[in-house]
Amino acid sequence: MGTDRPVIGVTMGDPCGVGAEIIIKALVDPDLRRQADYIIFGFSEQMSYTADRLDTDFVFFRDHHENIRAYNRQITVLDYDEFSVPATMPRGASKLGGAASMAFCEDAISAARRGLIDALVTAPISKTSWKLAGHHRFPGHTELLAKRCGAKNVAMMFVSPKLKVVLATIHQSLFDIRNSFTIGCVFNPMDLADQALRDWFGIENPRLGIAGLNPHAGEDGQFGDEEQRIISPAVLLANEAGINATGPLPADTIFLKALDGEFDAVVAMYHDQGLIPVKLLSWRDAVNLTLGLPIIRTSPDHGTAFDIAAKNQADPSSMKAAIRLAIELARTKARKQTST
Repeated sequence: MGTDRPVIGVTMGDPCGVGAEIIIKALVDPDLRRQADYIIFGFSEQMSYTADRLDTDFVFFRDHHENIRAYNRQITVLDYDEFSVPATMPRGASKLGGAASMAFCEDAISAARRGLIDALVTAPISKTSWKLAGHHRFPGHTELLAKRCGAKNVAMMFVSPKLKVVLATIHQSLFDIRNSFTIGCVFNPMDLADQALRDWFGIENPRLGIAGLNPHAGEDGQFGDEEQRIISPAVLLANEAGINATGPLPADTIFLKALDGEFDAVVAMYHDQGLIPVKLLSWRDAVNLTLGLPIIRTSPDHGTAFDIAAKNQADPSSMKAAIRLAIELARTKARKQTST
């Protein structure tokens, strides 16, 4: 690829959700079409049907996914006609949705690793659908990507215009966190966040705010000792490694400090601790970026929205933001490879 026009792979996500709709609504934007070429992993018939329903002229080249190669096309849809797709897609989670969305993901990850695409953008999947299709090993995209890419340590970073948040734990119940909450579990996202802010966002000395797990960051052990036993030692380890990390700080004020410019990113201890402020502040334009992979992967920061599928109500803003970030990171990566 050239640094100015990368090839972006996009998975349709669960075909019973809003994936096709938000992809089409995003890629009819002339600015996004000017900036990159696109390979979509999904059902071409559903893409055509959705474009007709949206009354949108969405022109693409169709090929079968097994024939993937480099294309001199603005938009290519790699089809999966081995799936028997009903005229009306089922509502909600389904075995079909899980099997298809997993196939899209597997092929897209392979294409990224082979260099056929420069970055990967994943539309939302249903974890329940994956289970119905027999894919019990992976609770989400992040875990699948880590396994297929052989990445030992990965983290979810949520990027928005106002706030960047990295998660120490991801798809776990609150009561299960106690079984995996270790110093390494807290140190690794600090390490990955520091490197990402330097490499991807051009921040020479990133400032990380580290949230506590318990109310008032434990208040000297009165409300739990995880801050003393785990988080503080992880922060000390990070500082010794040259990472500018401060904490643990109470989670009810740390995000305000970040908004005021005190921190470049916040490391949150669990999923909703970090995602609530991100979605409250930037529902339309937050992006999920996976750290620690050898490939670039972004995703819109929302789910399948089964309740509004096929109703022309899906907002493509987060998908557009995910594509823009993927393009920006692909260009950054290309420039670095050219300069070395």
